[in-house]
Amino acid sequence: MDLSVNIAGITLKNPIITASGTCGFGREMNEIFPISALGAIATKGTTLEPRDGNDSPRIAETPSGMLNSVGLQNPGVDSFIEKELPFLKGAGATVIANIAGKTIEDYVATAAKISLTETDMVELNISCPNVKNGGLAFGTDAGTIEEITKKVKAVLRQPLIVKLSPNVTSITDMALAAESGGADAVSLINTLLGMRIDIKTGKPVLANVFGGLSGPAVMPVALRMVYQVSHAVKIPVIGMGGIMSAENVIEFMYAGAKAVMIGTASLIDPEAPYKILKDYEKLIESGFYR
Repeated sequence: MDLSVNIAGITLKNPIITASGTCGFGREMNEIFPISALGAIATKGTTLEPRDGNDSPRIAETPSGMLNSVGLQNPGVDSFIEKELPFLKGAGATVIANIAGKTIEDYVATAAKISLTETDMVELNISCPNVKNGGLAFGTDAGTIEEITKKVKAVLRQPLIVKLSPNVTSITDMALAAESGGADAVSLINTLLGMRIDIKTGKPVLANVFGGLSGPAVMPVALRMVYQVSHAVKIPVIGMGGIMSAENVIEFMYAGAKAVMIGTASLIDPEAPYKILKDYEKLIESGFYR
């Protein structure tokens, strides 16, 4: 059964992708199921230099979801290229390298290094604070999105996916800015900004105060934004946000997504992407969705 999808000239064997930050670099998952079975692996967010991430606690449960403020802990792009990418390619995975940075120059330098590798696609995480602009996230300003997309695209051989933040006034304006900057696809949504408070202490649960909300609670918001964006841009849309089942995948497809990313479900059950793929295959085979 052919479940393949084409995203910006790259053929994925099926539309199921892991969401960045929820599967590391695929090593642990590959011990549970063959990661080569999935459409692609979107790696842990990678930066120019190694990062330790935020102080603990940096994970908190919420009703129908979770908050995370991990802070992009990662070994840096050189380590990714030397140690993680060979493993992923050796395992037969299609690789989407997620990159992040503190400045546009950071993004460009990281992308330039990845451009020289066998990475299949690059995903631009623009939900990071821009240290040259008072800490405002890159992904909250349409002009900045267009600028950073254009500059990163200029140094890449691979197709570029821009990952959009939902913490904006108009998601379609941000998607159109990415498209205008040369993005080959967009992925959405990244996490919603949230917090929890410990009522015994009256203090925030997370050391960083705020964190990114993900899980089933955000799916209706994600679905709405995917629908809006898919009707506004001409480039492919990859949907994510609270997907827990094959039926959820199909909802995103009807909303206009060409592929989906599975995130928080993997933290509940590490085998979730593979199980969802197998259930999706059964639904397609049954004629439930075409």
